[in-house]
This record gives sequence, structure tokens and C-alpha cells, in this order.
Amino acid sequence: MSRTQTTSLKAGVGSVERAFAILEFLNSSKRGWNISEISRKLQIPKSTTHVLISTLDQLGYIQHYDSARRFQLSPKILEIGQNAIKSNPLPQLALSHLHWLVQETKLTAHLGIVHENRVMFVQKVDGPGMIRFDTYIGKCSEVHCTGVGKAILAFQPDDKIQSLLATHTFDRFTRKTIASKTAFLAELTRVRQSGFSLDDEEEELGVRCVAAPVLLGGTALAAVSVTGTATQIRTESLDRMIALTKCTAGRIASALPRDLAPSEPPLRAAAS
Repeated sequence: MSRTQTTSLKAGVGSVERAFAILEFLNSSKRGWNISEISRKLQIPKSTTHVLISTLDQLGYIQHYDSARRFQLSPKILEIGQNAIKSNPLPQLALSHLHWLVQETKLTAHLGIVHENRVMFVQKVDGPGMIRFDTYIGKCSEVHCTGVGKAILAFQPDDKIQSLLATHTFDRFTRKTIASKTAFLAELTRVRQSGFSLDDEEEELGVRCVAAPVLLGGTALAAVSVTGTATQIRTESLDRMIALTKCTAGRIASALPRDLAPSEPPLRAAAS
């Protein structure tokens, strides 16, 4: 390969990396971002950002929606993500068990995994009534403030936990959010000993979650959670919610085909 070809290849790889950085950045925001903001936040030259945004827009992966030309992900991205999730048998296999959990608790149930060092919800069944939570299949949240994230991380090898947390930022979402690595590791020890985790208004005030790991060979492949308001999940009902959530996680684990178990835990190690 000539030097010119090598340079062209490297430039192409760089463009792909930047395009995906833009997509991931847009995925982190509800309000959308304009070209100047994206350029500044990602430290990509504005002219390059304009070209990449135009290409992604033409291909249908992003869309702008107001006079400020803020860009957001398009439904085409959602379709691709849903198809990727459907290729994994876990969400569909868990669905009937989540329906049972909702029937027993009258709360919203989720199934989540850890992907790219964040929690991703891969299945959801809404609870009855008017209360609805801003979660959906494919939504990502932080591991340190979610019941699902705690339940999965607690049942991973120590080296994987340390690798993931090496670059993790403990952003504070409420006054109850765990905001340090030391406190979070202590919480994981408690979760490992008890077999369940809690999100006690740590991501959003007024919202509580109970979660339990879906274990294969002692390692958490996923986690099940029930979500309700602070008045729906009271101290006096907590033991029952924990027992039902653990039961559901165990049922899902028992139903999984043995060859579904990964050779490595479902975490992407942080770059050293």
C-alpha cells in the first residue's frame, strides 16, 4: 500500500470515528444540538462537523427540527437499534416473566444489560394505572445510580469492575446519588451479599427501583427491576418487592439456553 493510500485510509477511519462520536453525543441529549455546539463539545473543526452532519442528515440517521437547526437522532437509528436488540433472545425470553412481575407488583418492570459501560434497557412492561416513567427499550442510564447497574456490576469479576470504574464519572443527579468510587464499591459489596440492589431516588427524586441480577455461572448477564414512585415502593412493602424481583430474575436465568452465557461478562473494559 502506498503512502497516499495509507493516509487516505487513516483519514477515512478518522471520519467514521467522528461520525459515530456525533451519533453517540446526540444520543445523550433530548434537546438536540446545533453544528456550532457539536463542534465545540466534541472538539471537531466546524467545517468537518458541517460535512459530517450533512452526510448523516442526507443518509437519514439524524434530523433537524427547528429554526436553530438543532439536530437529533432520527427514527432510522431507532429501527437499527431495535433490530440489534431483537437479535438477542434474552429480551423476548424475559417478556412473559416481566408480565408476571408486573401482575404481582402493579409496577413497571425492566430488563437491562450493561453495554459500553452504561445501563441499557432491553425490555420493558408498563405497570397499570396512569403513572408512566420516561424509560424505553434502548434507553441508556448511568451504572452508579440505577438498580440495574448496581445489580449487574456487583456480580462481575473485580478486575472488570475496576476497569469499568477507572474512567467513570460519578455525576450527581439528586442529593441521594452515590458520588464517589469508594462509596459505590461499598454499595456493590452490600448488593453482592444481599442479592438485590436499590435505586432509592438516586437518579430521580420521587422514584425508586428494586433490582436483581440474572445470573449465569455466578456472573450477571442482565438484571430485572421494578420501578415505582416513593409512595408505591414503601419500606413496609420492600421485602415483598425484593422477593418477587429476585424470583423473576431466577426464572429468567433458569429459562436461558446454556450457550447464551458469554465467555466474558457483558462489559466493555475502559481504556487504560
